Amino acid sequence: MAESSKKRRRTNSDDLPFKNKLKPDTVILQSLKDFSTFSSSSSSSSKTLTLQDLSLPFSCREVSDLSLSSVQSNIESLVLRIAHSILSGNGFAFDVPSRSAANQFYVPELDRIVLKDKTSLRPFANISTVRKSAITARILQLVHQLCIKGIHVTKRDLFYTDVKLFQDQIQSDTVLDDVSCMLGCTRSSLNVVAAEKGVVVGRLIFSDNGDMIDCTKMGMGGKAIPPNIDRVGDMQSDALFILLVEKDAAYMRLAEDRFYNRFPCIIVTAKGQPDVATRLFLKKMKTELKLPVLALVDSDPYGLKILSVYGCGSKNMSYDSANLTTPDIKWLGVRPSDLDKYKIPEQCRLPMTEQDIKTGKDLLEEDFVKKNPGWVEELTLMVKTKQKAEIQALSTFGFQYLSEVYLPLKLQQKDWL
Repeated sequence: MAESSKKRRRTNSDDLPFKNKLKPDTVILQSLKDFSTFSSSSSSSSKTLTLQDLSLPFSCREVSDLSLSSVQSNIESLVLRIAHSILSGNGFAFDVPSRSAANQFYVPELDRIVLKDKTSLRPFANISTVRKSAITARILQLVHQLCIKGIHVTKRDLFYTDVKLFQDQIQSDTVLDDVSCMLGCTRSSLNVVAAEKGVVVGRLIFSDNGDMIDCTKMGMGGKAIPPNIDRVGDMQSDALFILLVEKDAAYMRLAEDRFYNRFPCIIVTAKGQPDVATRLFLKKMKTELKLPVLALVDSDPYGLKILSVYGCGSKNMSYDSANLTTPDIKWLGVRPSDLDKYKIPEQCRLPMTEQDIKTGKDLLEEDFVKKNPGWVEELTLMVKTKQKAEIQALSTFGFQYLSEVYLPLKLQQKDWL
């Protein structure tokens, strides 16, 4: 009876669509080793371009990591200029870099969005900007306190220091980015971090504030990515690639199946919209380990937007794109062409809403999409068919189809863009 049950389970597994196309794991692993070696040698030999290497027709604003003493000194210099202006009878205004869409520019040579150098005045003696000026002054005061004490706080902590003034966290978060841009430092240099969100599991060992962490021994939940990247160091890995996953559900599936043992890799997710800590961590892994990055996202416009934030940067934080972007991320799946290629049933596909279609068409107008013909082709197909699908649509063939067939076949065929 037990023997019959085992045979039936084995037969059902062998009947999975396209499983018969899979070659032995040794063949796929050899192909991955060649790809990883090529990617590593390319990263080592190619010189990293910077804004200074380009002759752009306009100046740009970029920030850098600063020490606490430098941030403190910058704040004090700014406040002294304000005090001098007030004592001269001129009142005061903050000169704030504009982070509007019109002041941003995609640079193809760098493959990321940068912030141009336009600024706008935020005067205190103006009814339309008085409150935002007060919030700016308060944020500067709080960051100055953090510099003196040498401690970190979360953005939520910062908001609760003056709820009546800030009113909601979006306002304090926005001004925090303004302050970072004004002072010319990264947001992490302000010692203000977001709550832990991203997680990592797989073939990675690193030190977190002096403690060595082995990400193969973190269970299926993985290791939470530290919110302040300066705690992270001594990265070691025998992985062949980094697998960047959009959704927590897909991440859990791959972690529980220990996909990283079958195909040596590091699996990382921000559980949806990328946070700063996960973007910094991914960039650090790519830079130090020189591994290729493959992305697994939903087949919808928002999946591609999330992928583009990791690769080209977000418009909200374009001033820090040099530190937050990870170049040359490959789009592994789930792509619109996969829906027919893998015969995803109609009942597992979703109709795109009018907003989805508009977002897809808007993406087709973006320079970072136009640069990649494969992306244009896939996005055009999505908008034309008006169909989308989540990674979980693959579960129609079995809960482990993602880790047992779909991803191994993708890796075997080197089917990425």
